[in-house]
Amino acid sequence: MTQNKTTENDLSVTDFLNTVTDETKRKDCFNLSNIIAETTGFKAKMWGTAIIGFGSYHYKYESGRAGDAPLVGFSPRKYAIALYLSSGFEKRDELLAKFGKHKTAKACIYVKHLSDIDVEILKEMVTNSVARIKSLYP
Repeated sequence: MTQNKTTENDLSVTDFLNTVTDETKRKDCFNLSNIIAETTGFKAKMWGTAIIGFGSYHYKYESGRAGDAPLVGFSPRKYAIALYLSSGFEKRDELLAKFGKHKTAKACIYVKHLSDIDVEILKEMVTNSVARIKSLYP
């Protein structure tokens, strides 16, 4: 089995976020970090070199592949901020319909600016996502 490249480490979240060149995105990321930390009760930690994660869980797939991952995470990407939540959390479609301007992929939700979304809906999505992951990987 290969080792996961994205693992929790002791790199500085603050130092990483300060490398975000777009001032609005940098401020949004600091605010997002605070929102997720307050919602989950977990401190922001670096995972790999570009993902900020909160909490962690251990997974093991039927294939035998296993590892650790953040319960919730995000990463400032070139064109948007990628939010990493469970793909099957409770009321996902209903909440996304009220969330605000975003795009989705399999497990990622992309937002350009915090001002484009409803932060209270984000908090509910984060809470539901954490509950979903904890139910799958107790």
